[in-house]
Parts: sequence; structure tokens; C-alpha cells
Amino acid sequence: MGRTYIVEETVGQYLSNIDLQGKSFVSGLLIGQCSSQKDYVILATRTPPKEEQSESPKHSKAKLDNLDEEWATEHANQVSRMLPGGLLLLGVFIITTLEMGNEFQNTLRRLVFAVEKSMNKKRLWNFTEEEVSERVTLHICSSTKKIFCRTYDVLDPKSSAKPADWKYQNGLSASWLSLECTVYINIHVPLSTTSVTYTLEKNTKNGLACWAKQIENGVYLINGQVKDEDGELLEGQKKSSRGNAQATNHSFDVRVLTQLAIKRDILNTVADRCEILFEDLLLNEIPEKKDSEKEFHILPHRVFVPIPGSTVMLCDYKFGDESAEEIRDHFIEMLDHMIQIEDLEIAEEINTAYMSSCMNTEVSLDNTDDEQPKQPIKTTIVLKIQQNIGVIAAFAVAALAAGISFHYFSD
Repeated sequence: MGRTYIVEETVGQYLSNIDLQGKSFVSGLLIGQCSSQKDYVILATRTPPKEEQSESPKHSKAKLDNLDEEWATEHANQVSRMLPGGLLLLGVFIITTLEMGNEFQNTLRRLVFAVEKSMNKKRLWNFTEEEVSERVTLHICSSTKKIFCRTYDVLDPKSSAKPADWKYQNGLSASWLSLECTVYINIHVPLSTTSVTYTLEKNTKNGLACWAKQIENGVYLINGQVKDEDGELLEGQKKSSRGNAQATNHSFDVRVLTQLAIKRDILNTVADRCEILFEDLLLNEIPEKKDSEKEFHILPHRVFVPIPGSTVMLCDYKFGDESAEEIRDHFIEMLDHMIQIEDLEIAEEINTAYMSSCMNTEVSLDNTDDEQPKQPIKTTIVLKIQQNIGVIAAFAVAALAAGISFHYFSD
């Protein structure tokens, strides 16, 4: 039996309202949360057209084989940065005209694998064996309104399509509540004489990969306590308006889900901020400083915005010189939903997030990690990433209203 997708009704309304405007197809992304038996779709967003496509009539008769996978995966990369812990890109959709027939099948398969491959390249974490590796492809015929829903195991290159159920449910997105915590991060990355020749971006990514292991092995506390494996997240969990405890509305372990959501949100937001910084440096052609010159770069701040009609918050990142209008416009372009400037919420950050590096010939390595060089190092660059993460919105299907702390230890 195939997987079941429980879909927010507003997603169905959004998909049915998409106008092909003379084009043969429109593609986009499906966003939500996985569980062991069911997936929950709370948002869909069409991939914005390229400027040359919107201006040239010859593209109106384009075949599905001409779908620009590179453009679609870049959209997926941008949107993935906006997802807090607990939310994922669950798959892709394509809306076609009636005459497209069965051409969509191979195109959808290629697209969903391309998106997942692109996501894997940037992640600082790996999926566990227990997690779902199936991703959904949705095909809607604009003329008949028929829906074809299938899944593929994106970890298996030879995976074939499996049928899946697509069911709408009103008020689904109200089942998520925001879980907030603050994490202070101060990372020093000692580098060997070999890595001195690497770029700042490469050294940063290598350092973050080591730091990510500490976060993944961290101890997760709720109200200062480690919860038992079979214990409730919170004492006296409140019941939902439907009369069922939120933690039992869905068939998966909420406590485990919440731990993964928090840890992955921390990893994602730090990696995304650094990636955005390097993109900005490349775009503005700012050269790296050499030798003993010190580099100082401000990392972007996190900005949150709610999904209309939902408690779920998505995010973007803002440099100091960017206006609220620019951030709002980027939200609208990536998510294809109207956003008001007054809805933007900049995460409060106690310390300015920054990245710096400098030459130091007297740095000693106290880290005994096996991956660190064992030979004496004559010259070392110290790469420092320091920031206060601010508000982290990680979503679980449980009513959480308690203080949460996060600790990690290194040997």
C-alpha cells in the first residue's frame, strides 16, 4: 500500500487557482512534514518563471522535456533556506494541459531526484535509517482536474513510481505550534598549514562539518531535564479542540521529532547564513585578504514570517543594508504568497553575528579530535564564527510551552 498525503485545503485551492497563461505546464514545490506512515503538506509554491521565458512567446508551446531542472533546483535551494526545523521539501508538482498526456512521468521523476540531490549537497546532517526517503510527485491536469500522485525512493536511483493517496483536510496547518529557543554559538576552527591555502569558504564548510557532529551528539533538555524515552514531552499536555492530545493525533514519536527539528534547525540556519554570505561576497566580487590581514564579515540576520492562516513560521535572511521591502519581495517571489511588511519579524540577536579569520603563529591546538592533525603546526589560521541564533522555530505536532535548553559536549 502506498503512502498517504494529508494536505491542507488551502493548498488545493492554491493549485486549482494557478493559471497556465498559455503555457503548457507550471511546476513547483510541496512543503510539509514526514512521518512514518503519512506525510503532511501545508504549503505549495510555484517556481517563478525566468525573465526570458515570461517575455518570449516561443516558450508557451514548450514540452515538458524542456523543463529547466537547474532553474527549478535553484528555486528549491532558495525555498529550503526558508524552512525551519521539522519542515522539508516533500516533493514537486506539475500542472499541465490535457494534451500533455503521459509525458509528465519521466520529467517528474528527473525533477524530484534532482531536487533531492541538490538538497543533500548542502546539508550538515544525514537522514536516519528510520526516516522516510520517499518523495512525492503530483501531476494535475488543468482541464480535467484529475490528480496523479506517486512517490519515489530518492535514495534508490533505480526506484520506480508507487501510487499514493492525496487527501485534503481543513485546518491542518493549525496542528503545528512554534517551539522557540536561543542558542549561542562561538566556533573556532584551527587550520593546518595545508588548509591555509584553501579558500575561506572551503575552510568554513570543513569546520562546520566537524561542529555539526557535536550538535548531532548533543544532549537535549526540556525545562532542564532529560526526558525518558517513553515519557511525555511535557507534564499535563493539553488536549486540542478536537478532544485528542496533539501528540497522539499523528502516528509518530513527537519527542524524537522535536529533537531532530531543533538540532537540524540549528545546523541549517548556521550553514545557510554562511552560504548566503559567500554568495554575497562572490556577487559583489569582494576579494579575500591574505597573510596577516584580518577578515571581518557580518552574517545575515534571520527574519520570520507566518504562513497566512497558520501558526507555522517561515524565514529568510537579511543583511543590514537590505530594506524590509526587499525581504518582503523575496518572500513573495519564492513562496508565491502575499506577505505584508508588518508581518516580518526579525529575530532578536543579542550579539551581532559575524565571521572573522586571522593569521596567528602561536596558536595551540587543544582539540583532541581524531580528525585534527597530529603533527606540530607552525602556522595556523583561526576561523571564528560567532553568533546568537535568535529565535528558532521548530515545529512538532505537540503543544509545547516550556523552556528548552540545548547543550553539546566535545571530548
